[in-house]
Amino acid sequence: MVYINAMFTVKQLSRLAGVTPRTLHHYDAIGLLKPTLIGANGYRYYGEDVLLSLQQILFYRELDLPLADIKQITGSQDFDALRALESHRSELGRRKARLEKLLRTVDQTILHLKGIKAMSNKQLFSGFSEEEQERYAAEAEQMYDPETVRASNRKWKSYSAEQKQHILDEGRQIYLDMASSMPKGADSVEVTALVERWRKNMDYFWTPNLEQLLGLASMYGQDPRFKANFDQIDLRLADFMRAAVEVYVKRAGRP
Repeated sequence: MVYINAMFTVKQLSRLAGVTPRTLHHYDAIGLLKPTLIGANGYRYYGEDVLLSLQQILFYRELDLPLADIKQITGSQDFDALRALESHRSELGRRKARLEKLLRTVDQTILHLKGIKAMSNKQLFSGFSEEEQERYAAEAEQMYDPETVRASNRKWKSYSAEQKQHILDEGRQIYLDMASSMPKGADSVEVTALVERWRKNMDYFWTPNLEQLLGLASMYGQDPRFKANFDQIDLRLADFMRAAVEVYVKRAGRP
């Protein structure tokens, strides 16, 4: 028998878990998280078993899984909460290690910009792996066409290790050159030429049209992961890149 005084209302669970009541109602509506019982007054009540389920959902959300995938995973007959927690711990540990590496790169860059400790170009990007660059490109493409993502992945995997490194180094150098050219203005001939270099470098992954170029440039300033990369070079670079691409697209004939 379940007692109401051992339950949490929507409001109580919302405060406890740091989610909105609207989120809990939505999870109920899509069948992701059902209340333990609904009282005669129509109120939802959640027991400890549901709290553990909500914790699993929030872990998966932290790992960027869509709600449909979470529902499929947690709703399967062979779902093991303990095994899932061990998996979460492993993935979060990997992310923690990556964030710590990024923090070290940020600290080194701060010292470099203050003139306290010199930093090489290689060290400047030491926090960014090849796999991360590949994932970023795939995420950007996914906004447009899944087949483009698959084709890009096939294209990338066809390159040798030396070719991949050359492509990534070339891309990084373009951003460094862009930062150095900011005083000349986003509409300068030099900066437009750099945008053209950037566009050609993208061909190694996929070939975006003018609208997609604008989308990518806008995302550089909106997505915190991309912006963090640019901020390590110059805090103004992401916005400058977007402005430069806008000029480039306009000159290329976009109405």
